[in-house]
Amino acid sequence: MADKRDYYEVLGVAKGATDDEIKKAYRKVAKECHPDLHPGDTVAETRFKEASEAYEVLSNSEKRAKYDQFGHAAFDQSAGGGYGGYGGGAGFDFGDIFESFFGGGFGGGSSRSRGPQRGQDIRVYVDLSFEEAAFGVEKEISVNKYVSCDACEGTGSKSKVRTTCSTCNGTGQIKTRQNTPFGQFMNQRPCDRCNGTGTVVSDPCTSCSGRGKVRKNVKLNVKLPAGIDHGQAVSIPGKGEPGSLGGPAGNLLVSVKIKPHNIFERDGFNVYSELDITFAQAAIGSTVKVDTLDGKVELTIPTGTQTGSSFRMKGKGVPKLQASGRGDHYIKVNVVVPKKLNDKQKELLRQFDEATDNSLGSDSGDSGKKFWKKK
Repeated sequence: MADKRDYYEVLGVAKGATDDEIKKAYRKVAKECHPDLHPGDTVAETRFKEASEAYEVLSNSEKRAKYDQFGHAAFDQSAGGGYGGYGGGAGFDFGDIFESFFGGGFGGGSSRSRGPQRGQDIRVYVDLSFEEAAFGVEKEISVNKYVSCDACEGTGSKSKVRTTCSTCNGTGQIKTRQNTPFGQFMNQRPCDRCNGTGTVVSDPCTSCSGRGKVRKNVKLNVKLPAGIDHGQAVSIPGKGEPGSLGGPAGNLLVSVKIKPHNIFERDGFNVYSELDITFAQAAIGSTVKVDTLDGKVELTIPTGTQTGSSFRMKGKGVPKLQASGRGDHYIKVNVVVPKKLNDKQKELLRQFDEATDNSLGSDSGDSGKKFWKKK
């Protein structure tokens, strides 16, 4: 026992190292010194075996406690510890260590067996008008996806019969054992003959070439909820690509594109628009009809309204997605100044200008006294 180095020293960690620190240290040493990477290098081989022994003990809470108390003597077979060292005896399995760390080890180690696989998601895009997105709509869409072959009912066989694969005896996996100077490794990979399914067909279906599925355009009716916004998507479970080996189908993701509106703009659930009014309507007030999502609605323009003023129509915006209530509709007012006036209109405005006197300006100076410059 005197020739053995301290396990903590072997891995380069402190005695109080955490499990994660021990794991990272072992992984580093194992990668650096694995014999497959250094063929014929006895020093690397020794370090690799030494690190594996140290990790097997320090990664086990019970063995680590014994080691911390008694040192190497705790696992000396001659002293009744029953560990067996790292010369191929009982106590740990290199294959198990590398299966957990590296997915089956180096140099062609085992690969994970194939189990049921979920199908891929499919994303499609649908164009909606402003109103369709606001109030919801049902759309028929076309999806190009794999579906079960009708000719063979998804079996891939003309006779609709699949037989157990004789190569893997229906397990879908091929296991091999490899003896090495460091222990016995178990390799596992999907069966080449049945592609991991465990069954084979002797008479492949000509419609699907034995795959059991064919690509086809499928039409689906999709309900898009009220309040959905540009770039958002609806997920429809189980309408994506089919799974394999009994796995579930993926989802269909329907992403929304909203066409621009010639009047309305949207921000969240609020709607914005602009309204042109005349000078007279702004000055003396008026009642006008404005466009909203609910059609024409009357809006009262108060006396003295200035251009750029904004009015809120509560509850006239977009219905809230998957919630009660609606946003608001905001209307910005633009006072339109006429560019062409006839002589009568000009005279009336001059009279109005005279009648206003200094009411539009300040008490001192001429700033703002007349808003109509006489010619």
